[in-house]
Amino acid sequence: MGDFHEGPRRLGGGRACCAYCGLPVDRVATLEHDWVLLEPDMEPLAHIVPAEHRWIEVSDGRVTVYGVCPPVQDQRCRIEHRLACSAQPLPDLWPWLTILRTENGRRVERRADSAQEWPDAG
Repeated sequence: MGDFHEGPRRLGGGRACCAYCGLPVDRVATLEHDWVLLEPDMEPLAHIVPAEHRWIEVSDGRVTVYGVCPPVQDQRCRIEHRLACSAQPLPDLWPWLTILRTENGRRVERRADSAQEWPDAG
């Protein structure tokens, strides 16, 4: 534990390395008294990031998920490193899209199976 007089940790003050890929990440305290690993030196526009994955810095240096929809047009946010980590699988950002992709995969398989069963009589 740190000295209670040292003040809150600032957003850029806690560099660590990702346990999966080894790249540097920002280790930042959350409002829930937890830690999150954020992608360093990247602040995309909030409206291009799914609501549940937008992290914004509050006045004391901690971060919180910013689920306001739609966000202010020029609002910037941070993203978790796990979304950008090449050594981790991408999480299911839009469940309906994952379902659609799975069903399209099944359609491709059915189409390939039916093409093998009924060859052209040419």
